[in-house]
Amino acid sequence: MSIMETIKERRSVRTFDGRSIEPQVLQDILGYAREAENPYVQSIEWKILNAKADGVSSAVIVGTDTFIVGKMKRAEHAEEAFGYSFEKVVLYAQSLGIGTTWIGGTMTRAAFEKAAHLGEDEVMPCVSPLGYPAEKMSVRETMMRAGIKADSRLDFSELFFDGSFEKPLTAESAGHIKQALELVRLAPSAVNKQPWRAVVDGSKVHFYEKRSTGYPHDTFI
Repeated sequence: MSIMETIKERRSVRTFDGRSIEPQVLQDILGYAREAENPYVQSIEWKILNAKADGVSSAVIVGTDTFIVGKMKRAEHAEEAFGYSFEKVVLYAQSLGIGTTWIGGTMTRAAFEKAAHLGEDEVMPCVSPLGYPAEKMSVRETMMRAGIKADSRLDFSELFFDGSFEKPLTAESAGHIKQALELVRLAPSAVNKQPWRAVVDGSKVHFYEKRSTGYPHDTFI
């Protein structure tokens, strides 16, 4: 499966079927995570946690006890570095048939940080469960996805612009970068806010953040 197909196929999974992941698959994911580079060349330490053994949990996750966490030193662009590497790990898991979802708030954060042995100069932006997706979502997940319209995305021309924010960019006029921008459009975001905006300026693409009321800024998830 190509990376483009993986991105298009993936969705956030919160309901799992209870099957344990084979040890070799977990080692493959962990090994991939440890090699996952980012544009800022910042190191991330990865660990697989078990809910029962490590005393961690998330109220929105059903059917799996397995989580992957990452921690790193506080530094400039740490958020971007972590997000880049974490999404690579998520997509790799998807390619193996393993479901994931980014969790930043709906978890026992103190317990996760303790289990990850988080230092005072370190941050653990988010975690993800790992497991085999259940055939049917839980009622809670169904309601959550409906509430944030998880299966929909903003139109292409609402996210991307041609030269300036005064001129929306259509998919038909995006040319050779159409596919890349479409994959950006499909990317996951907190409660599906899709805060990114991009202005195509010749051979360059400038990315911006459209901030939402009620969300903190200049902080980790």
